[in-house]
Amino acid sequence: MVRVEDITESILSYNPDANVDIIWKAYVYSAKVHRGQVRLSGEPYLSHPLEVAHILTKLKMDESCVAAGLLHDTIEDTISTSEEIREHFGEEIFSLVDGVTKISKIEFASSEEQQAENYRKMILAMAKDIRVILIKLADRLHNMRTLEYMSGDKREKISRETLDIFAPLANRLGIGWMKLELEDPAFKYLYPDKYKEIMDRVAEKYEERVKFIEEIAIVINKELDKADVKGKVMGRPKHYYSIYKKMIDQSISFDQVFDITGLRIITDTVKDCYSILGIIHSIWKPIHGKIKDYIAMPKANMYQSLHTTVIVPPSNRVEFQIRTEEMHRIAENGIAAHWRYKEVSKKDEKAAKVDERFAWLKHILEWQKDMKDPKEFLETMKIDLFPDEVYVFTPKGKVISFPKGATPIDFAYYIHTDVGDKCVGAKVNRKIVPLKYNLSNGDIIEILTSPAHKPSRDWLKIVKTSRARTKIRNYLKIEEKARSITLGREITEKEIQKYNLSPSEVLKPEALSEAIKTTGFSNEENLFAAIGYGRYHVHQLMMKLIPPEKIEERKKREESRFKKIISRVTKKPEIGSVKIKGVEDFLTRFAMCCNPVPGDKIIGFISRGRGVTIHTADCPNIAELQYDKDRLVTVEWDLKEKTLHKVRINIHTLDKPGILADISASIASQGVNISQADIETTENKEAFLNFSIEISDLDQLQKVINSIKKLKGVLKVERVKEYKKLKRAASGK
Repeated sequence: MVRVEDITESILSYNPDANVDIIWKAYVYSAKVHRGQVRLSGEPYLSHPLEVAHILTKLKMDESCVAAGLLHDTIEDTISTSEEIREHFGEEIFSLVDGVTKISKIEFASSEEQQAENYRKMILAMAKDIRVILIKLADRLHNMRTLEYMSGDKREKISRETLDIFAPLANRLGIGWMKLELEDPAFKYLYPDKYKEIMDRVAEKYEERVKFIEEIAIVINKELDKADVKGKVMGRPKHYYSIYKKMIDQSISFDQVFDITGLRIITDTVKDCYSILGIIHSIWKPIHGKIKDYIAMPKANMYQSLHTTVIVPPSNRVEFQIRTEEMHRIAENGIAAHWRYKEVSKKDEKAAKVDERFAWLKHILEWQKDMKDPKEFLETMKIDLFPDEVYVFTPKGKVISFPKGATPIDFAYYIHTDVGDKCVGAKVNRKIVPLKYNLSNGDIIEILTSPAHKPSRDWLKIVKTSRARTKIRNYLKIEEKARSITLGREITEKEIQKYNLSPSEVLKPEALSEAIKTTGFSNEENLFAAIGYGRYHVHQLMMKLIPPEKIEERKKREESRFKKIISRVTKKPEIGSVKIKGVEDFLTRFAMCCNPVPGDKIIGFISRGRGVTIHTADCPNIAELQYDKDRLVTVEWDLKEKTLHKVRINIHTLDKPGILADISASIASQGVNISQADIETTENKEAFLNFSIEISDLDQLQKVINSIKKLKGVLKVERVKEYKKLKRAASGK
């Protein structure tokens, strides 16, 4: 078992100034909370965090990362709490441990290629500090080394996750040795027969291949000496899973995998790399299409090397990889190889964002300058790889990506249009959230629906996906058209009745069809919808449907009726506090729906047999009366006339002895009479008082309200305008 001394020695070998005290502190704490726990292998559980920490030193991680490796299972598998880790080890180490814990809770439910890529993106997005990923990879690597002690089902599940998620992550971060060490055991447990077959085939000619490689190395070294070029030649073993993958991807047999025999040449400079490539091609004939220059065009994970495959007589194919020491270090350890970085200038940072998402990995070599402190490098790694995307789960474990700021409504419409239309709420991680909630990486989303529910226009303000926005607009458009068709038909039928005709007779299919031909609409639904929308006036349709004599008859009837109304209402006013512009001696009355008082802006409406009804200018019923604007008249208050008006006020108070008497006295002190009072109390010692009072104008009302507000225990006072929807009969129709 690895000892803590091995870990501290390893750290000090590449970072002599490292604070190893924090490593010892993490070790003691981890040993304490894991005491008594045993792994399936029979070893103390502490052996696992020690191995993880040791792997991290191989990646040359800083002391905070290694300490987090020792603590990575404490929150999830012991009685330790997040608060304890933060208190004992600080925010940085807690953040790393917490990040690993969150990733460990992800359930990987699919092995589809696209889904696996989404999982990998989600993990990268969740871990804003790249060290979190490295700790998780080290954790998985040690688990793969001890996978034999697990049950068959567990082995298969972990192996599948490793091949689909973690080995590609290691590859993406450029950690070649870790990728290979993750892949081969996973391959072994997932496909044992294939693994054994390839292992046996490789072993068959192992000694022959070793001898062959030694002979080639002698030839290469001799030619390098002649050219005075330095280079270290070594055999490059082909791993079993990479052989299998090549067989599957290219649909070839084992005998057709020609690069099982391979050599790697490590040299000093880029110039020497190209010189060695020329030397090899001068000795053996290269195969067309098998020369790849990853030095000039590095892979996205920073990998750089020259590859070439040549024919070595009599007919052996041999692949060479040529790289510098620095390139080799990066090929093995990837992102973890970079301990010396430069600060990225704002210009470079902006340019990097324009490039593909992983361009920052590819361009790291271009950015670097000497840095003495490894932490400076790690600061550059604390980045958000996917600033514009979030990755969430369906209840069945499928991963879906959404733009940042997306809501459960976006998720609902992604699942199905009907789910979106009927969405009434959502659960995120089993807790109810509002529909405007912003989805976060790793959320598990469940949509709540109701058959009677419909989309709201307000949803358009919060959804982020074009799919959701389009579906909502389509639904609203259909609904709006349906309402407009119904309204348009009602307006048409009522207009026909004004001519003393039957709508069913006038709107017979043949008559309506003839009229539609001259309107420019394709069918009656579109016609009625236009009338409902207000885009086509119903009178235009009447001119096409109603006989001319009927139109003339109605016109004369309306003129006669209006004259009678004018003559009937020119009587003594009921109330003398209102003047009607341009008319004398009109009968007037105040609308009960809004109870206007002097000081309110007002407007009059001529009602049949009732004179002019006075409304407040903002009364909603005035909008309902706009269908006959000829009856609206301008009115104003006659301030010479002092008339009392009834007004309702609501008072919200604490329910305490004497409060009613205090309020009554306050109203009386303003010379105002109370005509009616209703009182209601609640269980929580509050009271609601509804008074009808008689006031002369708005100023007197305001004085009453201000007087009441000063009383102790009064919470709120307001005038009540209880707008009651008018019936058509009330307006004289």
